[in-house]
Amino acid sequence: MNLLAFDLGGSGGKLLKGRFDGNRITLSTIISFDNGPVPMGSGLYWNTPGIYRFLLQGLQKAAADHDIFSLGIDSFSNDFGLIDKHGELLTPVRCYRDDRTARYAGYVYERASPRRLYELTGNQNARFNTLMQLGAMQAAGQGWLLEHAHKMLFLPDLLVYFLTGEITAEYTIASVSQFFSFADHDFCGEVLNIFNLPRDLFGPVLMPGAAAGTVSDRLIREQGLSPLTVISVCEHDTASAYLASPLKGGDTIIISSGTWSLMGRELEAPLICEAGFRHNLANEGGYPGHHRFLRNVMGSWLIQEIRAGCRARGIEYGYADLEKEAERAEPFAFFIDVDDDAFFAPGNMPEKIRGACLKRYGAAPDDIGSLVRCVYESLAMKYRRNLDIIEQVTGKAIKTINIVGGGSKDGLMCRFTADACGRPVIAGPREATVLGNILVQLIAAGEIDSVDQGRDVIAASFPPVRYEPQNTGRWEEAYRRYSEIPGPPTD
Repeated sequence: MNLLAFDLGGSGGKLLKGRFDGNRITLSTIISFDNGPVPMGSGLYWNTPGIYRFLLQGLQKAAADHDIFSLGIDSFSNDFGLIDKHGELLTPVRCYRDDRTARYAGYVYERASPRRLYELTGNQNARFNTLMQLGAMQAAGQGWLLEHAHKMLFLPDLLVYFLTGEITAEYTIASVSQFFSFADHDFCGEVLNIFNLPRDLFGPVLMPGAAAGTVSDRLIREQGLSPLTVISVCEHDTASAYLASPLKGGDTIIISSGTWSLMGRELEAPLICEAGFRHNLANEGGYPGHHRFLRNVMGSWLIQEIRAGCRARGIEYGYADLEKEAERAEPFAFFIDVDDDAFFAPGNMPEKIRGACLKRYGAAPDDIGSLVRCVYESLAMKYRRNLDIIEQVTGKAIKTINIVGGGSKDGLMCRFTADACGRPVIAGPREATVLGNILVQLIAAGEIDSVDQGRDVIAASFPPVRYEPQNTGRWEEAYRRYSEIPGPPTD
């Protein structure tokens, strides 16, 4: 069976074909492309027409393979498009890193306190949430767009709509909007009423595994596409990535490592509690029985931006080059809070990191290796801190860490994580999001029976790598120094 998975991330997108022979999955890339936020005026946007064009090009290439069964689409969360009753896109799609949400956060929290929003939705309070973006639109005088829009579609639902004409709100992507109620299994009436958002602005909630629609006759005729069924997979990329974890035990922390690092554990149901609110732990919907209780960490975003800063000066570093430079640098010289708001927006990342170090230490990394090592060690320390918090709130000990996604290929970061946390790290699979996307399609097709069976297939197809903790005494001493830093690193 051949299946297509379109995976859109903050730094790139790709369409892959997964072939399942009954025992193993093999992957092949049909198309890949760069992606990134585009500054226009005072805003930050996604190139949505360009993304859709690449999707069409990939599907055109795939049309030559006549035995493709279905397609699934996943992406990062929170961003959305507004369409009119004719299906026309009313505005460009804003990027969640746009700083308007910081400017207008008071507008949202004056109407609904962070505590009440957490009680109602279980979502973390974060500037990038969809509700914060909608509130910023209202506060900036753009509420009329919401009043006159026919539908608001989350980004992967928007792409599904362009392909099929069907309007839906997939469960996992809706669940992190900060206006979805796990108790009601629908958008939260209280939050919608507070912000004057009509329920019919949003599509019906669709569970992963259901058919979202079929590619339209017009696209088949005009673009040469195949008459594919589009399956509603776990459209939130983190939900898909967690499904691909090869570890089934409840004593595992999963880190979906990419532009963001999403660090948490799977639970059968949301855990909305006072301690979760205090530590801003997110409840996120998943495939039934596979909800996530996690914390967001800035992840490889800082490294991506360091590379971009070097590139702007005419210096090109690959990730392997940066890893080698970092390995040669002095250990534990500088720590930063990787989640500091100063690092949230794109641009000038090396200078931002050096500035934070100068403020804290009176000195700063003076070469690329020291700069990258500062980020890697600080990220490992943040993982350790979050592991302690998640153990404390859930009351369950963590024995193993599974790093999935692009970060699983970074051996140095995997070693640092094992050492800092004092737990074995199981690294892989690298293409976790794509594999989780395909796993749901296989269940929908009746080829496998469960997530557990799919995880066995994925582990056999892409064997993970194990890293044992070493040098834990040095890391424990360094962690004490990290924890003594006043401010955000100690949460």
